[in-house]
Amino acid sequence: MSFIWPQALLAVLLVPVGIVLYRWIEDRRRRRIVALGGLGLPSVAAGSGPNRRGSRIRGRVPPLLFGAAFTILAIALARPQASVALPRSEGTVILAFDVSASMSADDLKPTRIEAAKVAARDFVQRQPAGVVIGIVAFSDAGLAVQVPTSDQATLLAAIDRLTPGQGTSVGQGILASLDAVAKAESDTPPDYYSNRSFDPTPAPAAVPPGSHGSALIVLLSDGENNERPDPLVAARTAADQGIRIDTVGIGSEGGATLDLSGFKVHTQLEAATLQQVAQITDGTYYSADDATQLKAIYDDLDTRLVVKTEDIEITALLAGAGILLFVAGGVTSLAFLGRLP
Repeated sequence: MSFIWPQALLAVLLVPVGIVLYRWIEDRRRRRIVALGGLGLPSVAAGSGPNRRGSRIRGRVPPLLFGAAFTILAIALARPQASVALPRSEGTVILAFDVSASMSADDLKPTRIEAAKVAARDFVQRQPAGVVIGIVAFSDAGLAVQVPTSDQATLLAAIDRLTPGQGTSVGQGILASLDAVAKAESDTPPDYYSNRSFDPTPAPAAVPPGSHGSALIVLLSDGENNERPDPLVAARTAADQGIRIDTVGIGSEGGATLDLSGFKVHTQLEAATLQQVAQITDGTYYSADDATQLKAIYDDLDTRLVVKTEDIEITALLAGAGILLFVAGGVTSLAFLGRLP
């Protein structure tokens, strides 16, 4: 068990103080009643014997209940957490963003990259329970900018930070996404470090394309590729791992002309490359302006059942137990002593 506010455990030290104070008050009350001839206190007036012994035992029950209640409530103040192994359905989606210079073209308003962000924001906000999303950005290299998470605010903030860069390597974007999926599904903690040299990991055997249904890559790009590796070779790597790539074409066939450092460059959507990537991996090609199709992307995601240990706050549980003990203490005090403590 762990605690969010461990400093509050100091309140437990007040419990023995309360017990000493209660006994002092009870002794004082008993002396006063004895001085009055035992009126109102049968346990004092009755003398010795089994009745008095039973009365003493019953008289100890209410304070014990109240002491236990105070102890539990004092622990509850520290907001305890318990580690619980919970089964849940889980799937991993990687949004791979093309952030090359061509994504600043305005053939999709206001620009291609902003159109991609709109599609991605809608996707994130409609994610079903159990699906975690990661974000990869690629231009002439691929970089994971957000590890998979279900925190929508974090994901939307990461999407907002994306800006156009330099060249385009769709292949690097695919490989970086595959690496993000592998890390998300690994049992090794993300901050794990060791200086040991591990044995080389054998290359996994190829599986049918699309068979790894609990992971999906959504590639948002205009399809123009001018850097290594070949995106189709990277797509075959994904297919061998059974990971499907759904591609989203960002741009128009007519294209637009960009001014890059004084050079006029014409850029247009290369849908053929994106369609081939989707076909190789048993994925689907979508057009960015088809919102209905985009909303159906995660409908084909097969979640997997996993068991993960999570810290669950049990403050309410302890508080409820403490209140029940208070009630029990009050009831037994009225029943055994004819009064509240």
